[in-house]
Amino acid sequence: MRIALTSYRSKPHCGGQGVYVRHLSQALVGLGHTVEVFSGPPYPELTDGVRLTEVPSLDLYDDADPFRRPRLREFRTRDDVLEYAIMCTAGFGEPRTFSRRVVPLLAARAAEFDVVHDNQTFGPALLRLAGHGLPLVGTMHHPITVDRRLALAAAPLRKKPTLWRWYGFLGHQTRVARQFPIMIAPSQNSVDDAAREFGLRAEQLVSIPIGVDIERFRPGLPKVPGRVVAVCSADVPLKGLDVLLRALHLVPPEVDAQLVVVGRHNPGGPTETLIAELGIGWRVQFVKGISDDEVANLLASAEVLVVPSLYEGFSLPAAEAMASGTPVIAADAGALPEVVGRDGSAAVLVPPGDPAALARALADLLQAPERRAAMGVAARARAVERLSWESTARATAEVYRAEIARFHRASARSDRQDAAC
Repeated sequence: MRIALTSYRSKPHCGGQGVYVRHLSQALVGLGHTVEVFSGPPYPELTDGVRLTEVPSLDLYDDADPFRRPRLREFRTRDDVLEYAIMCTAGFGEPRTFSRRVVPLLAARAAEFDVVHDNQTFGPALLRLAGHGLPLVGTMHHPITVDRRLALAAAPLRKKPTLWRWYGFLGHQTRVARQFPIMIAPSQNSVDDAAREFGLRAEQLVSIPIGVDIERFRPGLPKVPGRVVAVCSADVPLKGLDVLLRALHLVPPEVDAQLVVVGRHNPGGPTETLIAELGIGWRVQFVKGISDDEVANLLASAEVLVVPSLYEGFSLPAAEAMASGTPVIAADAGALPEVVGRDGSAAVLVPPGDPAALARALADLLQAPERRAAMGVAARARAVERLSWESTARATAEVYRAEIARFHRASARSDRQDAAC
């Protein structure tokens, strides 16, 4: 099959969307399909055999210069003006403007593709692709309405209107998602939540777990005593980093616990302020911009990975840690129990948003080397048995085939009805 894979932004190493695009496209090519990725910035790092078509934007939310003011010469199209206008009114316009930019590119080359797979853009313009003879499949990692609800609950009253405006894109995403013929979600929990939150029908949704690179993420490095790792793609309430920091403060000083956070935090922001208030700066280190191999080495050398998120549609870091032979402590929320298991062999589940329970779990596991070793073996076995990018790609390709067949049957039926009239 000839597949166009669209993604409005694709961070190469941090955040699930860029990782998903890179590994799914690689696995699909490995199965003999051709894949071309259409992405806005930041652009993904792709493997040989996968073509990238860059879809430039103003890139207003770049980590190095967020909410920047572009120079006048940067405005080339009406979509640039729209993107900036939405930002100036406290909104997030990338999904909408990306879809408006990418659809003409795809329409002009419609004969070159059998299917378009959209990675959580759900911009209104994408619905026009059917008129150009292109079947459409979507991936919803999880419904962002959950992020909005948690962010609003944590925000002070004065910031709630701005936050509500920021998540304004959910209005059109919900309407568009309801019109997608088929949607892939990475867990049954995400399937159930998407049906409830977005009002989707059961026949629109299919669960396909995200894979993990079990060759890159594998045991082998010596464990660093006391090393605890967390991967936070964004410093937002949903990810529960504040819960982990409060838990770390409650871990007794005699317990060796040194936290390495893969991700960023805003200088002078809430996270930095909380670390200073708790007096745990000596126990916390942030790293960002590291390669896949460096992430793999970090996870393999950790004694524990912690996923304190209040909600996850899957959790790739948990899967990668398990593949690395590292036990996991995770919040009992969203799809996390599906990923790590409830039987306790590979992971410890704790109530979400409970620093005291998380601190107890951390202290207990860090002081139990034999238990950690046994959990690491079980974690690796679970990842190898249940999660691989090849199996993800095979299941995704079956969804493509079914939707291509359905689309052309519907088109033929419509042609016959038009001829009869």
